[in-house]
Amino acid sequence: MPEPTTPPEVTRWLAERAAAISFDDLPDDAVTVARQCILDWFAVTISGASEPAVSILREEVLDDGATPVATLVGSGEKTSTVNAALINGTASHALDFDDVNMAILGHPTVAILPGVLAMAEAQNASPRLLIEAFVAGYDVACRTGALISPSHYGHGFHATATVGSVGSAAACARLLGLAPDATATAYGISTTLASGLKSMFGTMCKPLHAGRAAQNGLSAARLARRGFTSRPDALECAQGLAATQSVDFHPDEAMRPEPLDFHIRRNLFKYHASCYLTHGAIEAGIHLRDRSRTSTNAISGITIRVAPVTDRVCNLPRPATGLEAKFSLRLTVAMALAGRNTSAIGSYTDVMTQEPELVRLRDMATIIFDESFPEAKAEVTVTTNDGSSHSASHDAGVADTDLMRQQTKLENKFIALVEPVLGAAETRRLMDILVLLDDGTSLEEILAMTRRS
Repeated sequence: MPEPTTPPEVTRWLAERAAAISFDDLPDDAVTVARQCILDWFAVTISGASEPAVSILREEVLDDGATPVATLVGSGEKTSTVNAALINGTASHALDFDDVNMAILGHPTVAILPGVLAMAEAQNASPRLLIEAFVAGYDVACRTGALISPSHYGHGFHATATVGSVGSAAACARLLGLAPDATATAYGISTTLASGLKSMFGTMCKPLHAGRAAQNGLSAARLARRGFTSRPDALECAQGLAATQSVDFHPDEAMRPEPLDFHIRRNLFKYHASCYLTHGAIEAGIHLRDRSRTSTNAISGITIRVAPVTDRVCNLPRPATGLEAKFSLRLTVAMALAGRNTSAIGSYTDVMTQEPELVRLRDMATIIFDESFPEAKAEVTVTTNDGSSHSASHDAGVADTDLMRQQTKLENKFIALVEPVLGAAETRRLMDILVLLDDGTSLEEILAMTRRS
């Protein structure tokens, strides 16, 4: 009988790598995209801070009181770091308008940034150190995602919550300057705290996943600093994260000797306010509408070809609420073909889901799952009353290689989301500071600028 093989020490390898990262080692592209992630996070969090899920959570959490050291985006209130991580993390995912990385099959920034930002503010850490810690956490999250993909997500785990907890722990451990041993311990603590089910998509629990991930990572790093123990090999050990939550185990992917900007340069920003796996189909639908200029009355059939992973993510056939609409391929394609603004938060309403034109287009759509398609690719084919057909495809899983173009799009998104909340002058002032995020302005000052007037 062969001896059981010893799995590679993935947890330790990731801990050593993250603990050694310094700002001076970061490629320019990594710093640029990190600043873009932070800019985008502030946009979606300021806009999402007044969502019902956030209001309920804030009332529940703040009733118990806490030491006021970290700012809640939007309200300006201060609370504990763990509360701020939870509430700001939930707010940042409440609109489902935040960034994505396919290595995680989830949302990295909303899981990683809220915890490390709360800790950085409380410790008066510099923006430079925040960026350093954020990139470390982002790298670890993506590598952990690669370790257990794709079956982890396919089985029903929301990787933003699970893998995101490990990324948050990595970022917070780096900010605290923990040594590799303590960092690996923090990863272990975060894995046993992590949870999140995809069955909750379309409910308030989905944004709560991001808040919990941020809070889990922060708590894990702080407990590890105090000497709290865990398995130092929690990612790869028997009954650990990989063994219990995935049938995949890819240590070579997790431990690839790639540069520090490898994963963060593949960050995908959202320009439609819906589930990211609808974006390929939306873009294809917009392209068809713009190219053919066909009236929706002339459309007699719609076929949407997508990857199988979308089936249990964004395939709600008859959404009845604006939140559910964000997870409906059929309805978001109908919106695109009908010329609705899929980038506007206000487009996703309960009333919109019952509009006759959109319901007619939604119900004529057929979805085909194609095993050959990557996760975020889609092809939309429209048949018209005269028997002709038109097709367009788009792969939303390919990151923009033009960072200047990406910057312009993100600034436009920031203005669209933040100006209704803060006004034009304050929006421009905050955006200018975040675009150049450096040590000239403290994090406390930046967060104070997010308060609604």
